[in-house]
Amino acid sequence: MVKPIVRDMFFLGQKSEAATAADAQVAIDLKDTLEAHRAGCVGMAANMIGYKKRTIIVSMGMVDIVMNNPVIISKAGEYETEEGCLSLEGTRKTTRYKDIEVEYEDTSFKKQKQKFTGFPAQIVQHEIDHLEGIII
Repeated sequence: MVKPIVRDMFFLGQKSEAATAADAQVAIDLKDTLEAHRAGCVGMAANMIGYKKRTIIVSMGMVDIVMNNPVIISKAGEYETEEGCLSLEGTRKTTRYKDIEVEYEDTSFKKQKQKFTGFPAQIVQHEIDHLEGIII
């Protein structure tokens, strides 16, 4: 189901709780909502659509990757950039890393590990920040 985008800074500023198999609907709603906003959005965190769960979705062009309980386990290549967000007006400066490695659970809650570089790495970092209650 396409969900409205949350703009409540108090809600967005809270840390998210671990996702479990009982939260499967969160991933479905993230997919539907990302699709509805695809023209101006490349990723979403569950709290952006009202769920305080550790689930994100990241567009990799032809494929969208859902990550439950993602954790960045390595990062390299620090740089400064400016980002926007559907939950916020305008853009803000932030620090990101060019190369990251992430451990997460897929939609079947099987452990995965994946490396990201460049813009996909930036998207993943932005969405993981949301899970920590960090607003750019």
